[in-house]
Amino acid sequence: MIPLVLDPARAPMALAGNGPLAARRLNQLREGGADPTVYSPEPDGEFAALAGERLVRALPGPDELDAVRVLFVAGLDPAVETELAERARARRILVNVEDVVPLCDFHSPSVVRRGDLLLSVSTGGHSPTLARLLRERLEALFPEVWAERLRIISELRDGLRKAGASMSAIATATKERIAREGWLP
Repeated sequence: MIPLVLDPARAPMALAGNGPLAARRLNQLREGGADPTVYSPEPDGEFAALAGERLVRALPGPDELDAVRVLFVAGLDPAVETELAERARARRILVNVEDVVPLCDFHSPSVVRRGDLLLSVSTGGHSPTLARLLRERLEALFPEVWAERLRIISELRDGLRKAGASMSAIATATKERIAREGWLP
């Protein structure tokens, strides 16, 4: 596995699915800043409401697939998921089919978000339960205050860069600030 963090503004995404798995994935994508088009031929009421104006009541066709670079699939009939993954992959679109490892080009890690701080855990799809347990431990170790801490460090870095400091000087100042504040044990 090679970890990557995708910018949804540069890698358009779509979701095809229905039900609780698709709803969970849609929420995760939105938390990450994505606003994917949602394809669902027969969405249940809760999923349709969650998808809102982004809902298309069909599966994506060739033109729709050509507009995305990443496709998430969840909660559809297995034969439909397989066929959709094959059609997308033929267009060189990265595909993730929820809980179907052989159909996945990538796996979405379990994440902790603290503002722009993103911590992730992946088991390569082998144990979502272990990934969840590790994520819960990270949530406890890195509470919400870390969003503000990152902002402080970012301002320090920006100020030092503007003043012409070297990268090693910036790294040293950052380490010193973190140590002085006692942010890491």
